[in-house]
Amino acid sequence: MEPKTVFLIGALMMLANGGVLGLMHRDLPHTLRPSAVSWRIATLLHACGCLMFMVQDELPKGFILPLANGLVMFGFTGYWRALRQFYGVPDSWWLLLPAGAATFGVFWFTAMEANTVPRILIVSTAWVVMMLGCVRNLLGQKRRDRAVSRLVMTGIFIAVIAFVLARVLYFATLDIGPAYSVTDTSNWINFATPIVVAVVPVIGTTAFLLMISERIRRQWERAASTDYLTGLANRRTLADAGARRHAAARAKGDGFGLAVIDIDHFKSINDRHGHDIGDVALKHVAAQLQVACREAELPARQGGEEFVVLFEDVDRASAHAAGERLRLAVAAQPFVAGDLTLPLTVSIGVAVLEEGDADFDCLLRRADAALYAAKRNGRNRVESAAGRHASLPDGGASAAHQISQSL
Repeated sequence: MEPKTVFLIGALMMLANGGVLGLMHRDLPHTLRPSAVSWRIATLLHACGCLMFMVQDELPKGFILPLANGLVMFGFTGYWRALRQFYGVPDSWWLLLPAGAATFGVFWFTAMEANTVPRILIVSTAWVVMMLGCVRNLLGQKRRDRAVSRLVMTGIFIAVIAFVLARVLYFATLDIGPAYSVTDTSNWINFATPIVVAVVPVIGTTAFLLMISERIRRQWERAASTDYLTGLANRRTLADAGARRHAAARAKGDGFGLAVIDIDHFKSINDRHGHDIGDVALKHVAAQLQVACREAELPARQGGEEFVVLFEDVDRASAHAAGERLRLAVAAQPFVAGDLTLPLTVSIGVAVLEEGDADFDCLLRRADAALYAAKRNGRNRVESAAGRHASLPDGGASAAHQISQSL
């Protein structure tokens, strides 16, 4: 198979992959569409560049070589931009510099001063710079994105960089004249070049689709595990995490506790200012709790104006202190919405694991009873749950929950 045929097959495969990505466009979330469009345009540029390389012997070199190389290099720029958009990195005009400068260099050393060696060096340098930009962008997301597809994409770019560097070293050993052509069948590396050129548009597009799929899956998982309004863990996630931590603490004998938090006089906010302001107030309190929580602590929205924070490695004193930390964090930041400024406070009930707490719900009920005591004793305070035998009378815990929801 001659290089021209390889270029043609590669271009057709690129167009097919770009078409698949185009067909999926309407099904993609709006946040992912810009990066998908950039990737699709980059693939089209790559395909057109391959077609130009295929016919380079039929047209003037001073025209066709800068055009072909420019299309491929701006295609790499498009992939770089697509990955930046995928991870929310702002656009920048300087992304165009490597491809633009290299295209001018190819034109100069083709039309003005025919010299193949600097032309190869210029193009190879531009490729490496842009692909290193892609690799840097991908590796910089390792904490945020642990998807295997990201690692595959990184490996693809690293492999192409390695080939480009090997290609430069190979040509450094040859005496290349101005008449050199990438479609020359006498040189084995000319068979490999169009294959490698097609790696990112073809295999890379598959990896990019997998990255999109993984992002969508994580978004659905996040939506199922977080509260739609505040972004905190929702009630289901709280129950699962609480049950796991409760079981682990009982098995290892570690300290485990929680705080049930209720916004004081929240009903009056809804009544006086409307539910839209009430929702914003909920988000405000959730944000203060999240900032005040330490690494091992899990804040969650239990429902309505009630929140729960899980503590690890705590005893009764340190759990009470943690509750005070959360209470002060909310009180220190007044709620502001337009011209409206409201001081918000919370009442908190704290409980720590005891031997008789058979499950997570037992601990939650005792903290709920302590919350009722905090409300009864004046609000904007923290109350710690007494031992199981000194808690509220029968039915007191469930009554406490009902009262805390209405206050």
